[in-house]
Amino acid sequence: MREIGMKRIGLIAGAMALAGCAGVALAQSAAGIDDETEAAAERQGGPLPMPQPVTMAQRPNATGGEALYVEYCAMCHTANGMGTGLLARRRDDALLEERGDLAAAFVVVAARNGIGNMPAIPRGEVSDADLQAIGEYLAAGPHEVTP
Repeated sequence: MREIGMKRIGLIAGAMALAGCAGVALAQSAAGIDDETEAAAERQGGPLPMPQPVTMAQRPNATGGEALYVEYCAMCHTANGMGTGLLARRRDDALLEERGDLAAAFVVVAARNGIGNMPAIPRGEVSDADLQAIGEYLAAGPHEVTP
């Protein structure tokens, strides 16, 4: 009997939490907070929307090391990536593609072994040849890229 009472209390608490979330979402929607345009952000006095993730759809002509960089690295190392945010704490030029001081060997070692908060990238995820091509692409920088 006591177990049924505890389940009932848990269900009631869960329903109340969901109702509260729905109320907040409705209030934000009514205020236009879910509109992600720059004009809406300016009207609301909030920050501009985050940049869209970089994918091959934005760079259909990318080949070689650039295409591999977009496939394996861009999720963390473009404008809205965690790697860029963490590097920006220590460097003014946190976007790897905009740097002109990266050696291919450094990129390979940093990616393979991990560096700072970046985890090691195993060979099963990115082959040695692909990682070398990425390193050579970054070493040939700085690259002018548009998201």
